Amino acid sequence: MTQPARPTPELPSAVLPTADLSDAHPQVQIAEPVFRNYGGQAAFCGPAVTVRVFEDNTPVRAVLETPGQGRVLVVDGGASLNCALLGDQLGTLAVQNGWAGVVINGCVRDTAALAGLPLGVKALAAHPRRSGKGGSGEQDVSLMFAGVGIEPGHWVYADADGLLVSRVELTLFDDAQSAGQ
Repeated sequence: MTQPARPTPELPSAVLPTADLSDAHPQVQIAEPVFRNYGGQAAFCGPAVTVRVFEDNTPVRAVLETPGQGRVLVVDGGASLNCALLGDQLGTLAVQNGWAGVVINGCVRDTAALAGLPLGVKALAAHPRRSGKGGSGEQDVSLMFAGVGIEPGHWVYADADGLLVSRVELTLFDDAQSAGQ
């Protein structure tokens, strides 16, 4: 039987450690360790909202302007290292609208300001250049990057140890859910 997670002061009570979740649910998808933490909240989780863009953050803004309801915005920016898809203004917007976090397969900027926000932010790197504003992108699409497949509604769990993706919400106490991963 799996032991309950040990409480750790840096984790919000609703976020379970990814190491414990990985142990309790061996079938869960684990992202390659390519992401760095940039937000003020290292641990975050929630259902995914997906966006695919390339060097244009207009669709990212459009999603973050909507109620987040504790969800995680997952952005496939094509792993571009040419510009940032999220900065302090969009980070503040995400906090105001109740988003738990943002995962970006690309870059962020304004990292000192992002680190001061109560928001989870994982990205590949920092870059000072802002993105284009053409408005092109796709929302609610299947994404594949960092070795994981992410569908709208999949659960994303992130902390300083990494990023996990599951089709269902995970717990440490109900092994019956692990069959649905």
